[in-house]
Amino acid sequence: MGRRHEAAEVKRMLSASRLVTLTGVGGVGKTRLALRVADEARRAFPDGVWLAELADLDNPTLLAQGVTEALEIRDHSSRPAMDILVDHLRDRQALIVLDNCEHLLEECARLADRLLRAAPRLRLLATSRQALGTAGEQSLAVPTLGLPDPGGPRPSLATLAQWDAVRLFVERAAAIVPGFELSEDNRDGVELICRRLDGIPLGIELAVVRLRALSVQQLLDRLDDRFRLLTTGSRTVLPRHQTLRALIDWSYELCTERERLLWARVSVFAGSLDLEAAEAVCSDEGIDREEILDLVTELVDKSVLLREEHPTAVRYRMLDTLRQYGRERLAASGEEAVRLRRHRDYYRGLAADARAALFGPAQVQWFTRLHLEHANLRTALEGCLAESGQTVCGLDMAADLLYHWITSYYLGEGRRWLDQALALCTEPDGSRARALWTNSWLAVIQSDTDAAAAMLEESRSLGTRLDLEPVLAYAALYSGMVAMYRGETRSAIALYEEAVARHRATGDPVGLALALIRLSLAHSFIGDSPRAIALGEESLEVCDAYGEGWHRAYTMMALGVDVWRQGDTARAAALEKESLTFNRSLDDPLGVGVNLEVLAWIAATEQDHSRAARLLGALGTLWHAIGAPLSGYGHLVHYHEECEAAVRRALGKPAFNAARKEGARLSYAEALEYALEDELPSGEAAGGRPSPLTPRESEIARLVARGLSNKEIASSLVIAQRTAEGHIEHILSKLGFTSRAQVAVWVAEQHRTTEADGERPPKDTV
Repeated sequence: MGRRHEAAEVKRMLSASRLVTLTGVGGVGKTRLALRVADEARRAFPDGVWLAELADLDNPTLLAQGVTEALEIRDHSSRPAMDILVDHLRDRQALIVLDNCEHLLEECARLADRLLRAAPRLRLLATSRQALGTAGEQSLAVPTLGLPDPGGPRPSLATLAQWDAVRLFVERAAAIVPGFELSEDNRDGVELICRRLDGIPLGIELAVVRLRALSVQQLLDRLDDRFRLLTTGSRTVLPRHQTLRALIDWSYELCTERERLLWARVSVFAGSLDLEAAEAVCSDEGIDREEILDLVTELVDKSVLLREEHPTAVRYRMLDTLRQYGRERLAASGEEAVRLRRHRDYYRGLAADARAALFGPAQVQWFTRLHLEHANLRTALEGCLAESGQTVCGLDMAADLLYHWITSYYLGEGRRWLDQALALCTEPDGSRARALWTNSWLAVIQSDTDAAAAMLEESRSLGTRLDLEPVLAYAALYSGMVAMYRGETRSAIALYEEAVARHRATGDPVGLALALIRLSLAHSFIGDSPRAIALGEESLEVCDAYGEGWHRAYTMMALGVDVWRQGDTARAAALEKESLTFNRSLDDPLGVGVNLEVLAWIAATEQDHSRAARLLGALGTLWHAIGAPLSGYGHLVHYHEECEAAVRRALGKPAFNAARKEGARLSYAEALEYALEDELPSGEAAGGRPSPLTPRESEIARLVARGLSNKEIASSLVIAQRTAEGHIEHILSKLGFTSRAQVAVWVAEQHRTTEADGERPPKDTV
C-alpha cells in the first residue's frame, strides 16, 4: 500500500530510540504501518516481535495482564502481572507493538517506562492518537495517504496509480469486484473519492465496500452523506472500526467536555486557522479565551487538529471528515449561527485591518496571511452576502481585499465577489462608490475596459453627488488606466495628474504612489524621460517614507522601462531584477510578468536573442496562466511585439521557435531563476523537464527521499539545520505537499521521467 518512506523513518527512529509512538487521526493507518515495520524488522529481534492490542481493554488495571497474554507468557503464580512481564523481558531482545494506547495513555506511559528500565534490549512501538509523553520517546505523525496536487499538472494513468491512496482503493476494489482496474473512464472518480475521504485508509476501505452495489461515479455522488453511507465494515474488527462515524464517535468520547466544545466550534473554519482566530471565534460560553491555547494543544495531541508549520506562525487544520462531524455536533448544540456570525465578523475585521496596514513595513506579512486565510475569507464573504442585513458588509469586505485579489491568483474570484455584491447592494452610497472603482481595476487587469469604464462613470457620479474626494481621486486614476489602454495617452496623463492632485489633498499615500507610477509610465511612453524619472523618484520617496515594498517594486519596474528606452540596459536590468526579487517574494504574478517582459526587451536590445526568446517563451506560459497578456499595462504591448519581431528576424524561425519552447518548458520558479541569474537552471539546457525547485532545493529533495532527517541533511550539505528546515518548507510549499513522503514519491517520479527522456540522473537520486 505504499508508506515506504514512513516505514523507513519509523525503522530509523527505532534504531535511535527504544520507544517510538505513531500518532495520527483514527483510521489513518497507524496500526497498519506499525505492523508493517514490525514484520520487516523481525530479523533484528531474535526473541520475537509481539502485538498487544489494547483497544478492547477498558480496565486500566488489566493493562499489564493484557500485555502478558499477548506475549503468550504462561505463568500461573500469584505474582503481579507487571512483575511477571518484567522478569520475562529482562534479558530479551524483542519488539512489542502496543496498539491503540490513547484511552490508557497514562497507564501505557508507566508500563513503557517500567519495561524499558528493566529490559535494556527491549523496543516498544506504540500507536496512539497522541504521544505517551515519556522520557526518550520519539513520535511520528502518520499522514493520510498521498494524492496528486489538485492544482498541479494532470498525472498519467500509470503515475496516478502509484499514489498510495489510489493504490489502496484499487487493491481493495479488485478484492470486492473481481477484475476492477484503474482506467481512463474511472480515474477521475477514484481520485475524487480518495480526496473527499482525506486519503484516510479506513474511509477508503469502507467506501470501496459499496462497489458491490454502486459504480465509482455513483459512489462519488453519494459521498456527501458519507456518514450514512459508510456503514458496512468487516465483522472481524472492533465495532468502532465498522463505520467512520463509529470511529469518530470513539475519538470524540475520549475528549473532555471543553475539548468537544472546541472541536465543534472550530468546525466553522475552512482550510486552516491560527490561534488568534480560534481565540476570537471559539471563546465564551463554556470556554474562556485563556483556555483556548491549552485546548488547542490537547486537540493536536489527540490528532483532532493537525499542526502546520508556516514561516510566520503555526496554523492548525482539521481533516474534512472531522470538520463535518464537528459541524453536526455544533448544529445539534444550537450554536451554529452564533459561531458562523463570530467567524464572519472576525474575518471581516481582518480584511479591514489588512487594508489599513497595506502601505507599510508589515505589507508582505499581511499579504501572506491573507493568502493563508483565503478559504476563511471566502466563507466569510459567502456568509455576508447570504444574509440580507449583511450584504453591505460583504461589499466593503470584498473591496478591502483589493490587493489580496491582485497580488495572488484570485483576481477572477475577486471580480466575481465584487460583481455579486454590487448586484445585491444597489443603494447609491459610499460603499457602492468605493466598490465600483475597486472592481474597475480588476476589470482593467482583465482587459475588460468597457466594463471598467462603465463602473468608473457611476463611481465618479456618486463621488460628485456625495462629495467623496477619495472616490473621485481613485476614479480619476483608474479612468487614466482605461484611457492609456485605449491609446488616449494625453487624456490619460490629464487624468493621472488629477489623481495625483486629489490624492495629495486627501493624504492617501497608496493612491499617490500608484498615480505617480502610472504617470511616470505615461510620460516615458511619449518620450519625456526627465519627467518620467522625476515622477518615479518621487514615488520612491513616498514608498520609502512608509517602509513600503510592493508599490516601490512597481516604481522600479517603471523606472527600468524608461532607463531601457534611454539605452542604459545594464542599469535597467538591475532595476528590473530588484523589482522582480520583491515580486517573487510576494508571489505576485502580475508584477513578475511585467518584470520578465522588460528583461526580455533588454536582452533583445543587447543582442542576446536566445535569452530574449526563452524569456518570451516563459512569458507565454505565464500570461496564459494569468489570462491576459501584460494585464493592466496594455499600452506596453507594442514593445513586446517589437521585441518578438526583432528576435525572430535575428534568430530565424527554427532557432526562435526552439528557444521559445525551451523557455516555455521552464516552470514558474525556474523562469524567475533564469531571469535573475542569466543562466538556465541545471538540466534545462539539455531539454530536461521543468521542475519547480531550484538546484539546491532539488538536491535537498533527493536527500529527503533517501530518508535523511533535517539534522542529517544539514550535516551532509554543511549548512545550518534551520537553513535545511527552511529549504524543506519551501519545497513542500512549491510542490503543494504536506509530508516528506509526498516529496519522496515526487522525486521517484522525476527520476523515472528523467530516465525515460534518456538523461542521466544525479548520482544521489533515489
